[in-house]
Amino acid sequence: MSSMMDLLERCDDSQLLDLTNHYSQRLEEAIQEALENVVFVLAYERYFSEQEYKQVIKRTKRGSRAAGSRLLLNLVTEKDPRVRKLIWKCFIKMHHLLPKLEELLKAMGEEGSDLIESFKAMKASSELPAHLKAPPMSSMMDLLERCDDSQLLDLTNHYSQRLEEAIQEALENVVFVLAYERYFSEQEYKQVIKRTKRGSRAAGSRLLLNLVTEKDPRVRKLIWKCFIKMHHLLPKLEELLKAMGEEGSDLIESLKAMKASSELPANLKDVQQKHKETLRAQTETLSVNTILMNEKVKDFQLLDRYAELTIISTVRDRALVEHELLARGRDHEKLREEHLGGEFEKIRTDQLFQNISASKSKSGSSSAMAGVPGIGKTTMVQKIVHDWATGKIFQQFQFVFSFKFRDLNTIRDRVTLRELILEQYPYFKNVLGVVWKNPEGLLFIFDGLDEFKGRIDFADSRRDTEPRHQCPDPEWWCEVSDIVYSLIQHKLLPGCSVLVTTRPTALHLLEKAEISVRAEILGFVGEERKEYFTRYFEDQSVATAVFKHVKENEILYTMSYNPSYCWILGLTLGPFFTQTHRDPQRVPKTITQLYCYFIYNILKNHGREIETLREVLLRLGQMAFTGVAEKKIVFTDGDLIKYNLQPSQFLSGFLMELLEREDSARSVVYTFPHLTIQEFVAALAQFLTVDPGNIVKFLSEAHSMTDGRFEVFLRFVAGLPRSAWILEEFLGPFPNETICRVIDWVKEEVQRQIRNAGSKYGQRRLLNTLHYLFESQNPALAQQTLGSEETLSFHGLGLTPIDCAVLSHVIRPCDTIKRLDLWNCRIQCEGLQRMGPALHKCQDLRLGNNDLGDSGVKLVSAALRNPDCKIQALRLDDVGLTDSGAEDLVSALTTIPSLTELYLTYNSLTDRCVPALRRLILNHPSLERIWLRGNKFSPTGKKELRSLQEPGLRVYM
Repeated sequence: MSSMMDLLERCDDSQLLDLTNHYSQRLEEAIQEALENVVFVLAYERYFSEQEYKQVIKRTKRGSRAAGSRLLLNLVTEKDPRVRKLIWKCFIKMHHLLPKLEELLKAMGEEGSDLIESFKAMKASSELPAHLKAPPMSSMMDLLERCDDSQLLDLTNHYSQRLEEAIQEALENVVFVLAYERYFSEQEYKQVIKRTKRGSRAAGSRLLLNLVTEKDPRVRKLIWKCFIKMHHLLPKLEELLKAMGEEGSDLIESLKAMKASSELPANLKDVQQKHKETLRAQTETLSVNTILMNEKVKDFQLLDRYAELTIISTVRDRALVEHELLARGRDHEKLREEHLGGEFEKIRTDQLFQNISASKSKSGSSSAMAGVPGIGKTTMVQKIVHDWATGKIFQQFQFVFSFKFRDLNTIRDRVTLRELILEQYPYFKNVLGVVWKNPEGLLFIFDGLDEFKGRIDFADSRRDTEPRHQCPDPEWWCEVSDIVYSLIQHKLLPGCSVLVTTRPTALHLLEKAEISVRAEILGFVGEERKEYFTRYFEDQSVATAVFKHVKENEILYTMSYNPSYCWILGLTLGPFFTQTHRDPQRVPKTITQLYCYFIYNILKNHGREIETLREVLLRLGQMAFTGVAEKKIVFTDGDLIKYNLQPSQFLSGFLMELLEREDSARSVVYTFPHLTIQEFVAALAQFLTVDPGNIVKFLSEAHSMTDGRFEVFLRFVAGLPRSAWILEEFLGPFPNETICRVIDWVKEEVQRQIRNAGSKYGQRRLLNTLHYLFESQNPALAQQTLGSEETLSFHGLGLTPIDCAVLSHVIRPCDTIKRLDLWNCRIQCEGLQRMGPALHKCQDLRLGNNDLGDSGVKLVSAALRNPDCKIQALRLDDVGLTDSGAEDLVSALTTIPSLTELYLTYNSLTDRCVPALRRLILNHPSLERIWLRGNKFSPTGKKELRSLQEPGLRVYM
């Protein structure tokens, strides 16, 4: 682009401003496709302040890309002339990444001489404003300069995981900058973007850092300087770089010490290599147990299937966990995000043992990691071992030894630590004496403390005084529990490190233990859920379809924080989205349908193990119902005996065993994998056993409970009449009289709640009963129930996206609803998208005071274009509408001959949309009143719009 650079250098300040103004509209269009990246670069170069950067991003999100692009160019024109020239040089530098920009700049360069005729050449000042010359993060820059090539590579590898997390939030911007600086090729840039879109932000971030480590040392250092330069735009990156800068020379010394500590005597190097190869072979395959398939175990490559889990640096109390388990959908996700953003800090597995230098601590450390059943504790241990064996983490440890408590349960006699290791790894036979000499280089992992049958009491002081409980030496014969106790308490091999995993129910055993870090696995948060499904399905179109389906259902989405539930969802939903069996009509749309398929798979695969299948399932359902009624989710052996249930392979499809210890006595308790499974089995049993003559009374009593305990249970009951047919193969026919009475009860209950919907409480109760209609998937029932209603109002009641889907479903079959009032229901684009198919049905549509933005209003416009649209009054007050969105809205409104009233008050409309509004007011045949108060019209614009008033047409300004 030499001709364009030449043109730029020959323009004086005034001419460059003219150039900017002259080409502003074309520039706006040229940068729109990558607007976030462009403004990120300008902030990265310090030509835009953080405040300006955030302004553009906010305008883009709330308005449109065009609005954001326009603001960016306005800010450019307001800049100091020297900065404006530097911004133009930025545009030139990024031309290869933006096709439209490249085309524009080429055309300008070719015009060169003609433009110069208009803009007289003048030598530009090269002096930069002071804030552009200030070197950012001098301590970190100093550290970078002091690192040689080898040390910088070590630094990159050591901090790769934290860097991955630090750049994830703005990954597209970061890789754009690296391509802009020409440190990444266009192909590498596209690779990272593709991986991010097809996989996840975590996967894209990982690829970016892998590419960095493969770079030439000189380029790698330049990329680190890029990270330093953009620190002010990425809070997590800034925090990391500050911490590294503060450690300074200590950090380099620590890396040296860590490298030295991992260097082994010659006779141990071969054994370490053999050990790493063995562990790599043992951990590279992920074996998954499943209750839904005839094959008991299915094997996958660990790295293909493993999805990152979120860990927090402390263990939450039981009440907090139970509160979270009872929350659903968006509330559940919000609760977890608040935990992460508040008192609970997210950590990585490599932070379980903080000291990167073995020379810093001779005492070693012990860490405990807790997690509920199915959350991925054992799989995470497998990943930790695999990552050590492949050189990714914990390289300060020379050897890692991993044990499962369930395997240690088989050892009846006294044993030595030496024997425990040699039983698994016989190749250590001749070198263990040397290994013991450097305990700081050893990590012991014990997985599943809750499964251990032995007794470890860290509060018992006699362990330290009675010789029979002591284990001072790895060659000492003692109980397994004494070995574990002595390692954790640093009595045996002081200086070694220990990791213990457990369910929260057994965590109290470690209360008095010398544990440095107590962490909890939260499971999947945010994008991690998507990554699981991306890795679960080879066909990415199936992965996308299944995840979209899960995300659209608040209960399914709630369940998907747990890898075990994700596995169930993948197995149950996957077949509906494969190319060979694709059948959109049969995909479970409701939770009742999904659980019917889920139970069907258990019955099909494990039902033949018992003769009285129906009776056993009904007894289990009765126990489940008692639990729902009493808000009880944990059951004892006594409960099983009460309902004549025996532990079996069949029962294990529904109940999980938990081990609890109370007053040092071990007991087994049981729980359903998720509360919704308990609620469904309970609903199934009541549907099949309650006398049809009493079912209405039974349902009314359950519905009268105001604390929500029967809310989902009743949704299941309402859904069974149309969904349970698949279970008849195993459970026999469902009573026809019960089906009819349940349908009648739903109809009567909805009509009763409509009559009582005058208060917030009444609206909430009505919404719950509409969920029954949704679960029933019976359009005729919806039409009969709402057929005589003219108004449906949820004014001021917060609605989730699934609530919006429910409303859409029940409104669509009805032709009588004239007014739909959704004012201030906190609806956003996602919810409005679900409402779309029903919006055109009513005559008076009230959507005011919802954060819709232009993109949301565009969805409204699409509904307005429906040929059957009946809308007469449309309220879009205070919805974040801008000029850009108004153009499309006006275009759609011209197609509705029935429109008489339009409310657009308190939006962000300016004089730019006056021509469009003028056309609407003058040409619409039936418009009588339009409200435009509280917008951003100039006095001239207001005057012009007011002048359009005439008899029968009022314009309120």
